[in-house]
Amino acid sequence: MANVAVNARTVSTGDGRVLAYEAVGDPAGAPVFVLHGTPGCRLSGRHPDLSRVSAAGLRLVTYDRPGYGRSSRNRGRSVVDCVTDVAAIADELGIERFAVSGGSGGGPHALAVGARLADRVTRVQCVVGAAPYGAAGLDWFEGMDPSNVREFGWALAGEATLASELEREAREALDRVQDDPAALLAGFELSAADRAVLDDPAVLDTLRASTREMFAQGVWGWVDDDLTFIKPWGFDLSELDGVTVQIRYGATDVLVPAAHGAWLARNIAGARVSVDERGGHLETPDQRLEMLRVLAGARPSRVDTRRDRPDEGSTG
Repeated sequence: MANVAVNARTVSTGDGRVLAYEAVGDPAGAPVFVLHGTPGCRLSGRHPDLSRVSAAGLRLVTYDRPGYGRSSRNRGRSVVDCVTDVAAIADELGIERFAVSGGSGGGPHALAVGARLADRVTRVQCVVGAAPYGAAGLDWFEGMDPSNVREFGWALAGEATLASELEREAREALDRVQDDPAALLAGFELSAADRAVLDDPAVLDTLRASTREMFAQGVWGWVDDDLTFIKPWGFDLSELDGVTVQIRYGATDVLVPAAHGAWLARNIAGARVSVDERGGHLETPDQRLEMLRVLAGARPSRVDTRRDRPDEGSTG
């Protein structure tokens, strides 16, 4: 598959961990940190044609959350712990100001970065992100696919149960991923919109590569993500006051039901809300790229004719 590499840069954290990250697109473009979903890795949701990222005037930074891909595990982490990791990568790259976008499980993490790095973050985008577990006025599981409900039941039973079940699911997905790149979504009653996204061969190629990479060190990133979502996030949504926040969600989403997005929209002061009445949990690569371009305030996409400035992170 063109332009999908498994190599990564690394940076050490103050507590001795290693974070794996990539920066792709135009080195002089508008920087955006893109925080992957659950499970996921730095390759998740990557645009299949990196020249399009450059043409959109973007510099996209992705990283493996602890325990995923090539990043060290940070057992017991909370959502807010991603803030120091993002700051470490931004410092390594010399990026002072940036936008941040998180999809699905990356959504709460993006909100944390916006809350705690308000002096560095220009805008925050939470796409199909979950609301806090136990949030007042929200039935957290209502409208959620039974497969997701079962997974969070394992999380509520404790780390040992969750790890055992997710190891089985990851092993089954890896056994099937060559022929069924969307193996991790098997069993979910996805909306028509999501099934249409999964008809795109480029999306399936990215899913195939990211599934293999996210489990390079086992399932601990997935385990720890799920555990973070059923405990306090470690920051308060009121900390986002004064930060430009966009909440996006799909009305037909069964992985993170629309009620979660609506709850976040009601509870983040001044949040801008975008609801796709026919959309589900997934977007096409071009839809995602345009969302990021608008978020960053980058120039309109164009055909990139420059041949002397290859994309960062591209290996062909």
